[in-house]
Parts: sequence; structure tokens; C-alpha cells
Amino acid sequence: MTTDVDADTQPPGPSKAPTVASPITGAPVKLFSRQWFSGILLRYSMVIVVLLVIAYFSYRSARFATPDNLVTILVAAAPFALIALGQTLVILTGGIDLSVGSVIAVSAMAGAATAKANPGQVWMTVSVAMAVGLAFGCINGVLVSRINVPPFIATLGTLTAGSGVAYVIGGGAPINGLPPEFGSIANTKILGLQIPVLLMIIGIVALAVIMKRTSYGLRVYAVGGNRNAAELAGINAKNVLFSVYAFSGLLAGLSGVMLASRVISGPPNLGQGYELDAIAAVVIGGASLMGGRGSIWGTTLGLFMIMTLNNGLDILVVPAYWQDVIKGVLIVAAVAVDVWSSRRRT
Repeated sequence: MTTDVDADTQPPGPSKAPTVASPITGAPVKLFSRQWFSGILLRYSMVIVVLLVIAYFSYRSARFATPDNLVTILVAAAPFALIALGQTLVILTGGIDLSVGSVIAVSAMAGAATAKANPGQVWMTVSVAMAVGLAFGCINGVLVSRINVPPFIATLGTLTAGSGVAYVIGGGAPINGLPPEFGSIANTKILGLQIPVLLMIIGIVALAVIMKRTSYGLRVYAVGGNRNAAELAGINAKNVLFSVYAFSGLLAGLSGVMLASRVISGPPNLGQGYELDAIAAVVIGGASLMGGRGSIWGTTLGLFMIMTLNNGLDILVVPAYWQDVIKGVLIVAAVAVDVWSSRRRT
């Protein structure tokens, strides 16, 4: 004869470890398990790397971890941030903009020429520089979205043409002898921050909200993820593509006049190679060159990774060619992590 035993008197069974969603795949995994730790490391790898780099440079040089040096990094990062933000939108659509370096030069030369001809007209100077940048961006947008020229070829063409136009504006020489008001564009402080730094902060926050919370941001991601599917869903992919290249050119124009204002001159070779640092910031920040994946915050993190490296290596007097080697290794490593992460998701 059997008797029922109260369940409360039964010996407790083995307790199950709590589960959480995997940071990579979203599938349930045990908390603090190997899969959980690997997911955390993969998802926040760039944050971890940035913190390690900061710790290393702080250990090697007391000069690095000072408020003045932080301001130096922010001021150096601001013009790059503007072109990196525009490059992020382009890469999210699966494209690339190689022309931003030349657009910076043309805009800087146009702004410098305007400032020299119209002393004291600061707003006119900035407007002309931005209009030139916007014009080049619109040319890229038409070539890519309407004529279906591959982005690499289209922007490579405007890169070459823009470089020539910059020298044409200055007659093959820099534009010097600019009025003091031209220097005020980048060197004036508002709320204790230089204008480029303030614009960088506003741009990052505003674009982060736009890309995350608005229908325009969703359309950009949709076009980059699958253009055919986006068009079937009623999205005008041509307009989206045109807009991101136009916006990239506009920000490059603003960056150009800021950089020229900082040195109170109009060098025709200003911005040379800047497009590579912008692309590197976006890729290191976790964006996929295939489009459809990435974020403004990731680009910001990638940008500050590069700027922190540049600053720290300069303080440690590391030769420029070794700095290029280190940045190249970082870009390859970032792409490798991106590929590995994609495979883990599938």
C-alpha cells in the first residue's frame, strides 16, 4: 500500500541555473556560462579595447590622463566626427564615400576665398563651404542612385575631380592672409566648448536619435539590408541613397571650413587621406561594409579609438609609419570580428 507524501517533504531536486538571452544570437544561455561570457566579450569588445588602450597610455605617460589632453583629443576628433557620421549613413546603405577628403579641401578653399573677399562675413563663409560640400554630395547621390554607378567608382571620380578643383580655386597655392574673423569659426567657445566640439556632440546625439527613432533611419537600414525587399515594401530606395550621399557631402563641407579656420588658412591638400580614417572609424565601430548593420554610437566609439591611439602614440613618440601599421591591423581585426559575429548570428 502506498501513501501520498506531501511535496513539501520531498528532497529538493537540482536547481537550474538562471538563463538569459545570448548577447549575440538572442537564444537562451546559462548566466555566467562560457557562451554568455563569449557573447559579452564579442558584443562589447570595442568598449573593452578602448578601456584597455586608455589604461595602457595612462600607465605609460602621466600626461595622457589629464583634462587638457582630453580636450586636445576632443578638438582633434571633432572634424573627423562630422565626416564619420556622414560616412556611417552611406555605409549603412551598403555604399562608400571616398570623396570626403577632397570635398573637405574644396570646401576649405571655397570658404577661405569667400572670407578673403568678404572680411567679417562669417556666415557667408560657412554657408559657401557647406554649399560646395552639398553640391559634391548631390553629384555623388545622382551618380549612385539615378545612374547606378557603383559607389566606389562614383566617389573615386569625385575624389580625383575635387582634388583638382581645390588647386584651381587657389591657383595651385594655399590661400593665406585671411581675416581674424575666419579663425573665430573654429576657435570660438560656447558653454566652455569650442564650436567644432559642440557641433560634434549635437551631431552625434541628433543622428543617433534620428537613426533609432524615426522612419528615415528605418528606411536607411532597410535599403542597406535588402534593397529589393525595401522597394517592395514601398520605400523609395533612390531617394534614400541620394539623401545619404548629399548629407555626407554637407558634413564634409562643414568639416572643411572648420579645419581651415583652425589654421586660418586654405591649404589645397587639406583633408588628404581623411576618408580612410572616417571609414576606419565606422568599420571599427561595428558597421558592416555590406550595409544594414551599424550605429552612430558604434562609429563614435570607433572614432575615439582612433583618436586616442593617435594621441597616445604621439605622446609616446611612436613614428608615424608604425601608427599606420597599428591602425591597419585594427581595421582588419574589426572586419574579422564582424565576419565572426555574423556567422555566430546565423
